[in-house]
Amino acid sequence: MISLTAYAFFVTASLALVLIPGPNHLYITARGLAQGRTAALASAFGVEAGTLVHIAAAAAGLSYLISRSAALFAVVKWAGVAYLGYLAFRAFTGGGQEEGAAPPPQPLRKVFLEGMLVNVLNPKVALFFLAFLPQFVRPEAGSPALQIVLFGLTLLLLGLLSDLVYAWTAGALGGRLRKRARTLRHLSGVVYLGLGVATAFTGRK
Repeated sequence: MISLTAYAFFVTASLALVLIPGPNHLYITARGLAQGRTAALASAFGVEAGTLVHIAAAAAGLSYLISRSAALFAVVKWAGVAYLGYLAFRAFTGGGQEEGAAPPPQPLRKVFLEGMLVNVLNPKVALFFLAFLPQFVRPEAGSPALQIVLFGLTLLLLGLLSDLVYAWTAGALGGRLRKRARTLRHLSGVVYLGLGVATAFTGRK
């Protein structure tokens, strides 16, 4: 079993990491500003659903494979860049809506899936699981896969709490700034574009 000391140290380190604003927070903030609190919350849960995929991949060794295969890493990275580019284009153009009109609300299911895809297609997250989690895995503590799942779920919970704070705050601001639809769309577009550029410059180490 994992010692309480090792687990407490992991929780402390993870908490410090999730409190630092990152791509997930920026995406959730953009969604909340554009569509409100409910959509921001849906995107937050979608992002962490994507974390479940990374946990499963790390436990199965796929994260290691992706980090060692230039071809697989490139596929994941550029798929993520393309998707974020699409989101940025849609935000800047308004999806064909009239100038100055408020963006039409998207179904929460679609918002959830977008958040999940943004996280799943982010190679930084896979590399994070590869570089961070193994430091806490000890062979004498039992199955490495089970340890990764436990640590991953702990990180997911801490990340979700952090995401919900951003979602709640961005949703409140979005409600107050609803009349500035064009500005909100462009702000969302800048965030998506920035995430795409950051992903494009993610390298294999």
